Amino acid sequence: MNFFYVVWDVDPVFLHLGPLQIRYYGLLFALGFVFGYFLLKYMFKKENAPLQEIDKMSLYVILGAVIGARLGHVFFYEPEYYLSNPHKILAIWEGGLASHGGGIGLAIGLYLYGRRSWNKSELYIMDRIAVLTPLAGSLIRLGNLFNSEIYGHETSLPWGFIFVRDGVSTPHHPTQIYEALGYLIIFFILWIIYQRKNGIIPRGYLMGWTLVLIFVLRFMVEFVKNVQVEWEVQLVQTIGLNMGQLLSIPFVLIGAFYILHSKKLGLPPMPKNSLKK
Repeated sequence: MNFFYVVWDVDPVFLHLGPLQIRYYGLLFALGFVFGYFLLKYMFKKENAPLQEIDKMSLYVILGAVIGARLGHVFFYEPEYYLSNPHKILAIWEGGLASHGGGIGLAIGLYLYGRRSWNKSELYIMDRIAVLTPLAGSLIRLGNLFNSEIYGHETSLPWGFIFVRDGVSTPHHPTQIYEALGYLIIFFILWIIYQRKNGIIPRGYLMGWTLVLIFVLRFMVEFVKNVQVEWEVQLVQTIGLNMGQLLSIPFVLIGAFYILHSKKLGLPPMPKNSLKK
């Protein structure tokens, strides 16, 4: 019997302002964009890229990520429910965001922006956003922890969490922390690569490594994570993998493709005097 565990009974609401509630999840989700904004500004200054482009890009990033994450949950996990209740698709406050859908939405948003950007290079933008994505992912997973959601199987390990607010009475894997720490490490790895290369990196290289590292981690963590919807139980029993793992495989393959072909793609068009040695 495990006598060493964490009893997790934290109120998911950070602040009450009358009828308005500010939740940890929403706060951490927003912080991911805020930190990303200032780090991207640093990268643009370093490369002498036009700073005014960041504000234009932000709209594409936010809308792409949020809409993609919502539609990802709708179509990947509960299509029957939402197609029968289409008005519920907009009810994001009720929960239901899928990181795989967020990744797809983000890529579409950046592609649309990249076609209108100053250097017409979608991969230039995607590479730099890719460096910052794991940091945002880490904060979002901490938000899941405060919501007492997306945790793992029962465990006897000393760091098991009892998620009281979700009606759990036995320790479970805190998979939100596993992913949050993993994403944070991935962010530092990518940031170090970017700094050492001084921003002079072949197109697709950083995005490729981001996809491979994030989704290999996600694939592994899913082995100890509870399924998100009931029908996944049969899927796991049939093929040994859940929906999150199946969705991760294409991202890993796409990432590997860009890593292998980044040298052929070459350096992106850069502003004058931006290639500092």
